[in-house]
Amino acid sequence: MHRHLVKSALVAGAALAVLSACGTGERTSEARGTEAAVPAPPEKKPVDGLPGMPPVLDPEDVYAADRPNKLSPVVKDFPSRVYVPNTESDTVSVIDPKTYEIIETIPVGRQPQHVVPSWDLKTLWVNNNRGHTLTPIDPKTGKAGKEVEVHDPYNLYFTPNGRYAVVMASLDRELVFRDPHTMAVKKTVPVSCYGVNHADFSLDGRYFIVSCEFSGELLKVDTERMEVVGQQRLPFEGAMPQDVKISPDGKTFYIADMMAHGMWVLDGDTFTEPTLMPTGKGCHGLYVSRDSREMYVSNRGEGTVSVFDFTQNKLTKKWDLPDGGSPDMGGVSADGKVLWLSGRYDAEVYAIDTRTGTQLARIPVGSGPHGLAVYPQPGRYSLGHTGIFR
Repeated sequence: MHRHLVKSALVAGAALAVLSACGTGERTSEARGTEAAVPAPPEKKPVDGLPGMPPVLDPEDVYAADRPNKLSPVVKDFPSRVYVPNTESDTVSVIDPKTYEIIETIPVGRQPQHVVPSWDLKTLWVNNNRGHTLTPIDPKTGKAGKEVEVHDPYNLYFTPNGRYAVVMASLDRELVFRDPHTMAVKKTVPVSCYGVNHADFSLDGRYFIVSCEFSGELLKVDTERMEVVGQQRLPFEGAMPQDVKISPDGKTFYIADMMAHGMWVLDGDTFTEPTLMPTGKGCHGLYVSRDSREMYVSNRGEGTVSVFDFTQNKLTKKWDLPDGGSPDMGGVSADGKVLWLSGRYDAEVYAIDTRTGTQLARIPVGSGPHGLAVYPQPGRYSLGHTGIFR
């Protein structure tokens, strides 16, 4: 009986010692050996970017700087506004996104097409296409400045290093590289396609893809050399390419086509013939979600928005606007919860819940609303258009 009690006490003591060792965080040599055998995650190879370009934060996600409310110190005190260029009214409607009300109407030049954030985030440029001027707006005060003469500014981009502004001179059939502040011409690049329109840059910033809407073509442009290095016609009769966006991993470009009613899927590096992914009638604008998982695709000809999942590589949802509409260009709110789109042919703007697709507001504006900008948005710098941030 005594030996049994002693044996029980020894067993209990051994168990207590094991529990005590776990409690103090001590591990056996076997456990340490197992832990050491787990391989460390591979280091991400840094991107050899365009000289002068801010370093790529994540080689696997070009939009890593665009997370919800991750505002640059430059813009963190700017009031949140939606700036809507009314192409046929020659005005910009300014909307308070909290109340969905127009708080100001700014007169600008003839036929304003897009409101474009500058590379340094400090200025919004209104592209007065037929007025041949840019109107600067101070996003801190909401006040317009003196117009700058720029011929045929249909759209406006900035090189990733901030060295040049790139004017898409659609009717002039030119890409015009200009000083990003004064807009003085630095180099003019004539093109043989018609209607240079929208663009986006590669992950490393060394080239960009341009859509030519009137001739159904794509251009590939070397950023540093400022030269067209590739050109191809889309394999669809009557193609009319519009917005351009790169995938988060930088491997694929998507080009909206309002006549092919879908997105062209292109390998930008090889610039081989793209394939078509149908989305809806009048496919037009492309906007990436704040978590880089989805892309919102506006189908202007049928009043819908398609949702594309990058990981699944397929369309997963389609949202219908109540009473239809003509969703065109826009952007995503700083918190990622609202997609804002202009109603090009309906003199209105749509606010859409990105979680449910529910229409939150339908706001009357001027005639022919086009490339609206939601501002400020997260990101370190702007590549232009209605807000492509990196």
